[in-house]
Amino acid sequence: GLNCALGAALMRPYAEELSKIADTYVCIYPNAGLPNPMSDTGFDETPDVTSALLKEFAESGFVNVAGGCCGTTPPHIKAIADTVATIAPRKL
Repeated sequence: GLNCALGAALMRPYAEELSKIADTYVCIYPNAGLPNPMSDTGFDETPDVTSALLKEFAESGFVNVAGGCCGTTPPHIKAIADTVATIAPRKL
């Protein structure tokens, strides 16, 4: 899987490629983008942005496990969980 190196938007091509070649679960834990002192959260990706991106990954069949890393907050994780809860995980 992928963890923290990039925000969700930049992880998409890597998630797609992993989903094509991995014979195991694919986990995606993006960070919340680059630090941004002008943002209310200190990072560019809000919970709504991150969860919408991970929803698209899940709907595309790229992931089995979704979460967040640096810069994500409990509201990010809740938004991700709520958004992907009804989407079937990627088939192995």
